[in-house]
Amino acid sequence: MSIAQEKLEQIRAQVQTHLDRRQNTALTAARKEALEATIRGHLKAHNAVIVAHYYTAPEIQALAEATGGCVSDSLEMARFGRDHEADTLIVAGVRFMGETAKILTPHKRVLMPTLEATCSLDEGCPIEEFSQFCDAHPEREVVVYANTSAAVKARADWVVTSSIALEVAEHLAAQDKPIIWAPDRHLGDYVQRESGADILLWDGACIVHEEFKARGIRDLKQVHPEAAVLVHPESPASVIELADHVGSTTQIIRAACELPNQTFIVATDQGIFYKLQQAAPDKQFIIAPTAGKGATCRSCANCPWMAMNDLEAMAAVFDQDDNEIHVPPALAERAMQPLERMLAFAETLKP
Repeated sequence: MSIAQEKLEQIRAQVQTHLDRRQNTALTAARKEALEATIRGHLKAHNAVIVAHYYTAPEIQALAEATGGCVSDSLEMARFGRDHEADTLIVAGVRFMGETAKILTPHKRVLMPTLEATCSLDEGCPIEEFSQFCDAHPEREVVVYANTSAAVKARADWVVTSSIALEVAEHLAAQDKPIIWAPDRHLGDYVQRESGADILLWDGACIVHEEFKARGIRDLKQVHPEAAVLVHPESPASVIELADHVGSTTQIIRAACELPNQTFIVATDQGIFYKLQQAAPDKQFIIAPTAGKGATCRSCANCPWMAMNDLEAMAAVFDQDDNEIHVPPALAERAMQPLERMLAFAETLKP
């Protein structure tokens, strides 16, 4: 078993423990209103803005939008936080997103509802082992996914998100540059097949997307033959093969609007349904089946760490003393280089 796979198995056990402990704490309307009022007051008092990911809860996304914040994928989150005039960024997502925001805006205060919100891809790519892997293949360009620590980013030549991963690989392949790709092996395999690039894969995976099963999607297609299948490229190859469209979260939302189908089977985190239904209110969206059901379901198409970004935690974000993101300046400076390269490259892709 590889280092990444061994770590992934540990993460699966931790996630199951978290899911077993999680209680259904539905808020009353009055409590929800009070929490939102508290959050709005904090934002105004601290010149702060919410930067939220598509996978967070609907009420978090709605509040971010209503208060002038951002709801998007990790690429746009990074760009929005960098360019916004706010003094404080409240990042509703997972820890690597907060670190990215701090790297790009070292002069701003970056807070998160909890620093325990992490990512299996990040956790499955520890810097010591990854550095050894890179050192063993010095002839290769190091391309890492945004879902990594600041230290791993600092070791990289390029940082990518799923929205530009394929384009970066094609760019490097056109220059005959061999690549190390980390940490998501499913995304790397997809990019390798589509681009023809010479790619050496790190053996990591997302605990949410790896749970989608091709057989379940085929069975669902029997019930909804008119449905188009939208798949995030962190999913296994057998699931990607069934897709009518493969893309990042932003690209999935765009495809749902542009494709003529009225029904869609969606293989990514259910948090995206808020934006899908907002963008295409007349269409039906069905979550793709995952491994297991009920108590045997490892993720049930919901990232357990994204779920930590709830209204209670958001309301207390300024009352804690252990939820501010800090990145050592020297490390941030090194990680800034591939991040800025990513943002600059993304600008060249705009029509």
